[in-house]
Amino acid sequence: MPLFRLLVAAAASLSLSSLAIAQPAPAPVRPAAMQPRPPTAGVPGQPVARAPSPRAAACHNGMSFDRFLADLKQQALSEGVSQRALAEAAPYLVYDQSIVNRDRGQRVFGQVFTEFARNRASDGAAKNAQARIRMHAAAFARAEKEYGVPSAVIAAFWGLESSFGAELGKLHTLPSLVSLAYDCRRSEMFQKETIAALKIIDRGDLKPSEMIGSWAGELGQAQFLPTHYFNYAVDYDGDGHRDMLRSAPDVIGSTANYIANGLKWRRGEPWLQEVRAPANFPWDQADLTIKLSRAKFAQLGVTYPDGRALPNDDMPASLLLPMGRTGPAFLAYANFAAYTEWNNSLIYSTTAGYLATRIAGAAPMRQPSAPVAQLPFNELKELQLLLVRAGFNVGKVDGVMGQLSRTAVKAMQVKYALPADSWPTAELLARMRGPGVQAQPAGLVMPAAR
Repeated sequence: MPLFRLLVAAAASLSLSSLAIAQPAPAPVRPAAMQPRPPTAGVPGQPVARAPSPRAAACHNGMSFDRFLADLKQQALSEGVSQRALAEAAPYLVYDQSIVNRDRGQRVFGQVFTEFARNRASDGAAKNAQARIRMHAAAFARAEKEYGVPSAVIAAFWGLESSFGAELGKLHTLPSLVSLAYDCRRSEMFQKETIAALKIIDRGDLKPSEMIGSWAGELGQAQFLPTHYFNYAVDYDGDGHRDMLRSAPDVIGSTANYIANGLKWRRGEPWLQEVRAPANFPWDQADLTIKLSRAKFAQLGVTYPDGRALPNDDMPASLLLPMGRTGPAFLAYANFAAYTEWNNSLIYSTTAGYLATRIAGAAPMRQPSAPVAQLPFNELKELQLLLVRAGFNVGKVDGVMGQLSRTAVKAMQVKYALPADSWPTAELLARMRGPGVQAQPAGLVMPAAR
């Protein structure tokens, strides 16, 4: 599920080709004879049970994987999972060290917002999504009526997550979940996800052999983690199953249900609108944590991109600058929180919100008049370390400018009387290095990127 992916790398790995096609193709249906077989040794291309690493067992007091699995099955039984479901799942409840290695080796995605949006929220992507809405008009209309989530919002997530079913992943879900459950990094989280997957089997929605997805255990055309699949998937086509792998109506209804009830979407309210801010705007007021009325933003000189005035009303919003004051600017409304909850990568969430506006008919955003300078990866990590030394909590020192890092950057920009737009610049890095320091200090060891 996108809530799990803290980086935009996973979203960026999706194929771009299907988003550029104006007329959509039907989502693939995997015939029973082509279903991948249970993970067994010697089957090319299938995950193979491997001996757990010592690190994996450390947080379980040295407990073997077999003992851990036995305890997890007992926990599942206590939560209502049947013996039948456990027996069906048994061939897939195996440890795969390669999954754990992939989890620890996630790479940082380095594109800036305009580059990512150009690929993922293009005219072709918007037109393809509009074609999907027309193709499944009844399901979209029903979802919007029942849940209050606009069709454009549903279609944007659907397209970004799986290219409308063209990119579902190729790995068995249960081995991924149980391997990550045994590993120490997020054991408790993935124990819950494993049990939720067993409940999906027990409910009759999917068979273990049908549970194919990404390496992180996400399922279906909207890439739900099992807990969200179990809690929010709905049977919109009336066949008695909640099938988010093959049923477009189920995908549409389930996505709307999750956005409305899981992410608390506010019916009838906007989510994101492009605006233009004047050069003399008080940039320290541009932050998702700061909410001002549209009337106040208008007083501060913010307009629509074509110069039209903002409504003179009390609707609260935040000024979002995904690339600082020289890049695109948006008003982010209360519903934008659904995007950051879905995936807290600012690049992904802003792209998803912007794509939804394009699908709904908004014009393409204005491009920056000049390229927006971006610090190279090693200098972003250096800046984070300097921020830590200055007393700020930036989370991991990994070259990813998340909300904690952006907040720290803003505070230091205020200190040095620089425009406080939260965008890391060479000038800020030079100030923090101190007089005469032109490069990263010799011998400085940076943590490996995740």
